[in-house]
Amino acid sequence: MKRDLVLTLLPFVASAQPLRLETTIQLPQVEGRIDHMTADVPGNRLFVAALGNNTVEVIDLAAGRRRASLAGLQEPQGLCYLADSKLLFVASAKDGHVRAYDGESFQRLKDYDFNSDADNLRFDPKAHELFVGYGDGALGVINSDLRAAVDQIVLDSHPESFQLETQGPRIFVNVPGERKVTGPHVTVIDRRTRSVVAKWPITGAESNFPMALDEADHRLFVGCRKPAKLVVLDTQSGQQVATADIAGDADDLFYDAALKRIYVSGGAGAVTVLAQKDPDHYETRASIPTHPGARTSLFVAVFKRLYVAVPHRGKQPAELLVFAVGE
Repeated sequence: MKRDLVLTLLPFVASAQPLRLETTIQLPQVEGRIDHMTADVPGNRLFVAALGNNTVEVIDLAAGRRRASLAGLQEPQGLCYLADSKLLFVASAKDGHVRAYDGESFQRLKDYDFNSDADNLRFDPKAHELFVGYGDGALGVINSDLRAAVDQIVLDSHPESFQLETQGPRIFVNVPGERKVTGPHVTVIDRRTRSVVAKWPITGAESNFPMALDEADHRLFVGCRKPAKLVVLDTQSGQQVATADIAGDADDLFYDAALKRIYVSGGAGAVTVLAQKDPDHYETRASIPTHPGARTSLFVAVFKRLYVAVPHRGKQPAELLVFAVGE
């Protein structure tokens, strides 16, 4: 199967495409859907939420193999590793818990109960707060020094990906609106006051799941599944300024600020690479084939690598595709 993938990619490599398949890392005995990832940059490790396997896989990137597997979880979805404190946080869908682990011994240190469907995690380093999307519509707030959960912010329905400004107080939250009568939109939150300050509707597309932020150019990138579109919003006005076609069944989306690119991984079996010509104009650079179901990924800018998670399906083994970013 790996040979077929490499052969498929040869035409792209030959024409200096923006992603080059560098290697694959096997995930033996990992079954079911694979969700989000987080990186330990100083330790050269990757943590993979193997949701269907009820484990978190710990990958040694230098060795190119799995080093450990954290078992006994209940459908892990969101992950966040804090390098300064060497803490790993894991959000689980089935029981709604967020668990904190020592990043070296993997001893469980703290358990936060958010009742149901704990999902994406994001960290605010200035406030030392961790945000988690959960349940039928809320963001929970955890202090990263492992005290009690400190707050919650109510939303219209279950939140998907969300992003935090680094130079401002806002959080942008994808709310597909599939569980309630509200339509797909982005909820804007002031994280200082814990209040909703705006709701920006998504028009012309639905099922807005992944999201990335270009803070310098005031642009928010929203990945939709119905149809498979990238929607670009102006974060000053909330208006849609552009759309582009992307891979189907998208679940992760990243902005490469250094190269002005967007990477979108989709379960339809491809990574779409878009070039940002200017804040209002985008064009497709490449559609890089992966495998069916490979919809989650992680871009690590320091490593100049995009990691794509492939689930076990039939003869297709569970593995990580490691793509090097090309100029």
